[in-house]
Amino acid sequence: MTSTYPFEPTPSWTTVNPKPFLPFRTRCDSEEPPTLPSPRNELTHLVPAGCPRLTPDIPLPVIPKFSTNVAERKRDIQQLLTEITERQARFVKGKLGGERSEKPLWNCVNRYVKRVQDGRRGLTLFFAHANGFPKEIWETTLRYLLSSPTASLIDEVWSWEAVQHGDTALINESNLSGIFDWRDNARDIAHFLLYYLPEDASSKVLPTHLHLLPETLSESRKTKGFSSRSLVAVGHSFGGCSSILAAVNFPSLFSSIILVDPIAIDDCDYSPHLLGLMLGALSRREHWPSREEALRLFKTSVFFGAWHPDTLQLYVTYGLCEDPQGGVKLKMSALHETLVFADRIGAREAWELLEKVDERIELRWIIPGKPKDKATRQRVWRRPANSSNVAIHSAGHLIAQESPEELGK
Repeated sequence: MTSTYPFEPTPSWTTVNPKPFLPFRTRCDSEEPPTLPSPRNELTHLVPAGCPRLTPDIPLPVIPKFSTNVAERKRDIQQLLTEITERQARFVKGKLGGERSEKPLWNCVNRYVKRVQDGRRGLTLFFAHANGFPKEIWETTLRYLLSSPTASLIDEVWSWEAVQHGDTALINESNLSGIFDWRDNARDIAHFLLYYLPEDASSKVLPTHLHLLPETLSESRKTKGFSSRSLVAVGHSFGGCSSILAAVNFPSLFSSIILVDPIAIDDCDYSPHLLGLMLGALSRREHWPSREEALRLFKTSVFFGAWHPDTLQLYVTYGLCEDPQGGVKLKMSALHETLVFADRIGAREAWELLEKVDERIELRWIIPGKPKDKATRQRVWRRPANSSNVAIHSAGHLIAQESPEELGK
């Protein structure tokens, strides 16, 4: 395919010495499974997350009490941010201590499937979201995609949810650690694809808790891939980096990957932009009197005001939940959103390992038309073979939220 941006060579860099995935210890199906917090008939399914985790089980940082004094509030948030970044730095250097967490965690995944299968082997799409958004954030894009002529090529769609996002966050709330590693999301994705994704796409009803596949089948997938599927991963930002890391470790699982502006960067320092994102997350509002009031306020903000109205409605419907104290609140807390932002190794490993993605796997980059920064133009050519890119000029980084129709097309 033709590309928006012509080839640019990669500058020299310093390796972060990426490590292969930590082996999984698959949990037994007899373990007591949780219930879904907001079931959607037969759409949402649950699978165990990968175990053990790469991070230790440590307490969550303490959120400072709210203060009406602006200067005091700013100082408290800044102190918390410093604590989080310093803790992350100790973890990266191997100085945090503690055993890898083995607390049970789960992932939710939505499945959208043809009512009638025509017997042809079509595509299976797997969507992985950006930091801070529930699995349903893709549904506007999916509506445009699945109403297009190309929908006939698609058998089944799975929409992923990381351990601290959306419904999954509600299920895992008491077992989430105070530190996070992006590579665990990549491991969780691979764990699902190897051990729980059913062998065939079909219109039959699946159980809420997907069954653990036979070991012989999972082992075969590691080297031979799927016998009855062609899997296309679609990853946005954090989800794009996770898809890259999963594909490097288990290339046989992927036929192609669509990378929606993944934040794969050759920089493990905290840039002013990243610190701004973390401060914004820590400072954001988490409670509203009602969904209607939340939607009204979102529409007046610069951040949410740029979104497609249908995607914003999805966020209000599925990103918020009833608060036992009254009103509604975010399913994913501002603190956990910040902890995801805090990890720099996952993004840097994704950047470095891009050139090692099997050339058999087609890469299609979808990137924002604004801004046209040099780092993005270089990133899309980290693995030049079997790769192309296209810019969506109507959107910034949040392509799935701002321009879902163009993204679907």
